[in-house]
Formats: sequence, structure tokens, C-alpha cells
Amino acid sequence: MRRSFSTVVVAGFTVLAGLASVSAQAADAEAGKAKAAVCAACHGQDGIATIPMYPNLAGQNAAYIISALTAYKNKTRTGGQAVVMHGQAAGLSEADMANLAAYYASLKPGGK
Repeated sequence: MRRSFSTVVVAGFTVLAGLASVSAQAADAEAGKAKAAVCAACHGQDGIATIPMYPNLAGQNAAYIISALTAYKNKTRTGGQAVVMHGQAAGLSEADMANLAAYYASLKPGGK
């Protein structure tokens, strides 16, 4: 059976997203909350940014947060405030990223 390239790419992405989701589910949102104190300066105390140039993190998909933090740490994500985020993500472990993702995913997008 011959599969198209797009089918293989979609299947691969689905597996990776699933793994990130499992990591976030197994993560500790309370540890993420403690780690998020430094994030609050730009992204707001409850993940709702008060400065329009910074994105809201409250309610964001955990897999997306892990992916973004990983890309910042590896310096493969550029643009916007990437230079700041490269420095912020540099010291994060995979567990830290999963914990932060679990915390922000647990928050309601409209605030508390």
C-alpha cells in the first residue's frame, strides 16, 4: 500500500502532538504555577497579558506551549520577542516545560 507524503506527515504530527499531550497530562500544574512567576511579567499573573504585544497563555493548548518553548530553547523560533524567550527558555527542563504547559492549559482563557 502506498501512502501519500501528506498522510505520513499528518500521522507523524498526530503522534508527536499525542506525546506532548500525554506529557502535559502527567505534568504538575502546581509546579508550573510556581515556575510561571517570571512569565507573569509579560504574560500576566493569570496568563492574560496586559500589554497587547505579548500573547495570552491562559487556556492555550499544552502541546503548543511545549512545542513553542522547545523551539525557543533550541533557538529555532524567531521573530517578535524571540530573543527574550530564547533566554527565558534556555534554563527550562522538559519537565519544567510540561509543568508550565499544564498550568497555562488549566487556566480559563477569559481569566480566572
